[in-house]
Amino acid sequence: MPNTTAWQAPSTPEVLRPWLAGVRTVSFTEPPAEAFVHLPDAVTKVVLRVTADGRRDVLAVGPRVRASYHQGKTRISCAELRLAPGTARPLLGVPAAGLVGRVVPLDELPGAAAHRLARELLRLDPGEALPRLAEILPGLMSNAVDPARTALLRAGVAALSVRLDRAPAQVREVARELAVSERQLRNLFTEGVGVSPKHYARIDRVRTVVTRAGSARWSELAASTGYFDQSHMTSDFRALMGVPPRSYVTGRLPAVTPCQVGPRA
Repeated sequence: MPNTTAWQAPSTPEVLRPWLAGVRTVSFTEPPAEAFVHLPDAVTKVVLRVTADGRRDVLAVGPRVRASYHQGKTRISCAELRLAPGTARPLLGVPAAGLVGRVVPLDELPGAAAHRLARELLRLDPGEALPRLAEILPGLMSNAVDPARTALLRAGVAALSVRLDRAPAQVREVARELAVSERQLRNLFTEGVGVSPKHYARIDRVRTVVTRAGSARWSELAASTGYFDQSHMTSDFRALMGVPPRSYVTGRLPAVTPCQVGPRA
């Protein structure tokens, strides 16, 4: 299978969990032997990147609605801070929907907290980011998030996500359970996640198929991840990943492209 597992995931300190869904780090001393895959991802991220020549960038990376395939780079290190649902606007000064498909230097965003975070992270190596964040992020964010609205959004995200013991709920069922209209739920997701509830569920299902591929027959995997049937799964997977599931797991991938900072389709 292509290289999607190079990232390491240190434990997120308890003090950061209201604002971060997770932290990942990666470091290459030699180019990966396989294509480096950025999966579709309905999460906004802040990334500290140190390149081979010592250049440091702190980037806001918006939700990615389709996979992209890239050439590996030599001697690059990154720390990726995965923002919890509802955190993008308070931290970055823009709704998550405004960052979909984009990679933007963090200090170019309007949020005062984003500017402070960019200054702090630029001084650090990726491995030093987490302890420093635990010191500064609570002060930046403690009064910035609407608790009731954020709790509602995160309950919706949890209900629409695939779990080991259940398939995800349907959007109309989630809206009914949360006592909001489907339109209200869509607005919550657009601002706080960046994509609609339906699109979030599509991305989450495809990511789950990538993770579980090889653990069960394709028809069983389709059923356990909430698809109508295997054909539905294959169609969704191809739309988001660029190739059908069987081609992906056997390494028959789209052409790779260089990684770059800037807008992405």
